[in-house]
Amino acid sequence: MNFQELRERINVALYQSKDRVLSGLKGLNLLISASALFVLALYYGFPNESETANRLLGFVKFSFGFYVVQYITRLLYDFQPREFLRQTWFEAAVTVVLIIEGFSDLFTGELLINRFIQNIGFISLSDFYTIFIQVYFFTIVLAELLRGGRVLPRIRLNPAVIFIMSFLGLITIGTVLLMLPEMTVHKGSMSFLDALFTSTSATCVTGLMVVDTVTFFSFKGQVVILALIQLGGLNLIAFGSFLVLASKFGLGVRQHDVIEDFVNRDTFNASSGLLGKVLLCCLVIEAAGALVMHATWGKALDELSTGRQWFYSVFHSVSAFNNAGISLFTDGLSNSAIDGHYALHWTVTVLVFFGALGMVAIFDLFDPNRLRERMSHPWKQIGFATKIALYFSLGLVGLGAVAFWFLEHDGTLQGMSTFGQLTTSVFQSATRTSGFNTVDIGVVGVPMLILLIILMFIGSSSSSTGGGIKTSTLSIVMADVWRTVRNLDHVQLFKRTVPEVLRSRAYSVLLFFFVGNTVAIFLLSITEAHILEMNNRTLLDLIFEEVSAFGTVGLSTGITAMLSPIGKIIIILSMFVGRVGTLTVAYALGGRAVQTHIKYPTGHTMVG
Repeated sequence: MNFQELRERINVALYQSKDRVLSGLKGLNLLISASALFVLALYYGFPNESETANRLLGFVKFSFGFYVVQYITRLLYDFQPREFLRQTWFEAAVTVVLIIEGFSDLFTGELLINRFIQNIGFISLSDFYTIFIQVYFFTIVLAELLRGGRVLPRIRLNPAVIFIMSFLGLITIGTVLLMLPEMTVHKGSMSFLDALFTSTSATCVTGLMVVDTVTFFSFKGQVVILALIQLGGLNLIAFGSFLVLASKFGLGVRQHDVIEDFVNRDTFNASSGLLGKVLLCCLVIEAAGALVMHATWGKALDELSTGRQWFYSVFHSVSAFNNAGISLFTDGLSNSAIDGHYALHWTVTVLVFFGALGMVAIFDLFDPNRLRERMSHPWKQIGFATKIALYFSLGLVGLGAVAFWFLEHDGTLQGMSTFGQLTTSVFQSATRTSGFNTVDIGVVGVPMLILLIILMFIGSSSSSTGGGIKTSTLSIVMADVWRTVRNLDHVQLFKRTVPEVLRSRAYSVLLFFFVGNTVAIFLLSITEAHILEMNNRTLLDLIFEEVSAFGTVGLSTGITAMLSPIGKIIIILSMFVGRVGTLTVAYALGGRAVQTHIKYPTGHTMVG
């Protein structure tokens, strides 16, 4: 009897118990994963005595062992083990690592990863191993929740509601974690409102902070903020949920419209592996950014260990690409230690620009297959959406940079070299979507503040990590205005006719954004009267703060920490609505669409 025949006999013998055993393992996997996350929160969030810590770590080791047993069992039950290994290669790799680490811990009492990290120059293992464990368990839970819709309830919910609930869930988890005592360097824990504000700002990749990130939060707290930025910027949970719904319920094209802030309809329908491409692309760009940043710090981080220097690089790379604008330097990148590191500033500028450009444009511009196709067929051009994102983004950056140089030449740019003025002007224009600053925004002149408000209102491109009404909305509205002025029959843009439905959506987004900001500014003028009473503060500070929040930008004239509790709630709601998308909120509140074929007689009135 050869191995193939033996394997087939074993599979036949185990066949009757296959469904029962695998279903039980799935339930246990979800339960143990969730329990492990809770245990890790206790272990890293509270000071633990040695005995308690050992018990908690004992459960973590048990969970690792369970994952190994579960994977091996699934492998034994599968009729095509080679195909199973090919499809689950990542889980197989993790299982092998866990087996090796288990034997190493059993026989030597030390993890191999500990030796490796110490050999490459990192002094502290616990911080980095903490990141590994947390990310691993979160991945396990997320994968189990999204695995073909097997765990999610079979309920036909409005996709917009699921999209919003995923963000609310992530913000809630972040709030609870940031309130744990070990997340701050101060005694006690962060207040609920400040933790909610910080979690919302990080998840919605806004960057407005009521405390100084580097002096208030411990390393563990900074790791939580980093995770919230990454997950919120990628819309990982929300986008994964939509992939599950698409495969499970067969979502129609109309329902895909709610994903206005992440992917366009054509791209979503074009590839079932889009989520993997998005993750891989983002991780590659962020890793490259971290490598470049690590080489551009100069002597600014000499007092930190090698591990902390790398963490600073990763943190700022992720924050830049996701347009979050949260920094580990007091006063941001205008800190005296790095305000003259122009290579670092250009690195952040490039990361922010590509993050604001959007995944659809990045794939269209740099996908190897499309590049080869355009090279072999020169008549083929980049897509319509890519042209809008690229050309309007470059135009806005150029406009903002020129205006900043002229308006601030004798102000914040005074005393800089010509190259420094160029770098700062381009930086502040490009980072209109991210919240990073290399100058003190509080001393920028009123004309430039007004222009920055306009640029923040416009924001980034669709399918990007930034906010605002988006360049697509601006381009369609401008094209429609040009059609009206020239009395043309159709709205045309880049030799394409813009359909009525896109024009309707563009004007809806513009109106919702304008009304939302107006209402919030009105409320802030009432709740933040104490700020308006200050000698050096005006209504412009509140307008700037609100537009920055609603556009998920993060730039501030310095009043964020002065906000009253009600003012903080208003800004929290603005950041949330601005991130999930105005149309998404409208779809969620509007309920199920009722289609009708009734058409009323045409009405006419004077306009203007």
